[in-house]
Amino acid sequence: MPRHMPSMRSLRAFEATARHLSFTRAATELNLTQSAISHQIKKLEELVGTPLFARDHNEITLTEAGTDYLASARAALTEIQIATDRAIDRQRGDILTIACLGTFALKALFPNLSDFMKKHPDIGLRIRTIVPYALDAISVQDYDVAIQYGVKNDWPDLEADKIAEEELFPVCSPALLAGGALQNPADLRNHTVIRTASPLILRDDWPLWLERAGIAGTTFAGEINCDLLYPSYQAAIEGLGIAMGRSAVVKSDLIAGRLVEPFSIRLQSSLGYHIVMAPQRVKLRKVRLFRRWALSKLSQMSIL
Repeated sequence: MPRHMPSMRSLRAFEATARHLSFTRAATELNLTQSAISHQIKKLEELVGTPLFARDHNEITLTEAGTDYLASARAALTEIQIATDRAIDRQRGDILTIACLGTFALKALFPNLSDFMKKHPDIGLRIRTIVPYALDAISVQDYDVAIQYGVKNDWPDLEADKIAEEELFPVCSPALLAGGALQNPADLRNHTVIRTASPLILRDDWPLWLERAGIAGTTFAGEINCDLLYPSYQAAIEGLGIAMGRSAVVKSDLIAGRLVEPFSIRLQSSLGYHIVMAPQRVKLRKVRLFRRWALSKLSQMSIL
């Protein structure tokens, strides 16, 4: 063992204490005594050669060294946990790990997942959320299937099935539409629009739709910019403006009446949500069953 390698017990004690800023709460979480937690922290501080916590009577705070060390410790613990889960799951055919973009998970996958669970009660589920601007942080080894957004060629070394064709169109709250000031696309210039975009990751779909509607270059009364889809839709639900909807993830809100479609103009998107798998995972029973179910059930989310 390397001379300066901390024990897992010390790392867990440190991370829990840093999160709670309390030896007592860390001890409760880890089912240890407070003295055991203090002992592990002391061993770690002796190893790194500097205090990780500043102690002031009954309060503790992270030192600068402790703050820096915490980021690395958490990353290491997370990677170990993921690697352990992966190793365990490889030995079990009854645990399916699904990596899914957050908005699709909330708006399309979770509302329908009970159907898969009822049909296949012997398959346990592990859900990992993918954040668009951290796609590089998830490895193909970390999931059995993933639900990602793009075109098929985005995953040249993987199996990718498009769940459904997708359409783009504006959506807003019923209250905003009820005001009567949104009769045709040209009226958008009097309203606030909600853009969803982030550099190199999420494309702003408004310019393409405006061109399709014949009003390219329209300026708006105001704009709200979000870096993820879910907050954009929530902002629209709250009546803050008009968002650009994707048919796969706004259907449930349209059916529930939380959102409405003010116009009848839709843009066929070249992109879409795909089920993505490593070739060696495709033949696994749990993957085959989910793939078949998703392509049947989740494809209905785009039918409006």
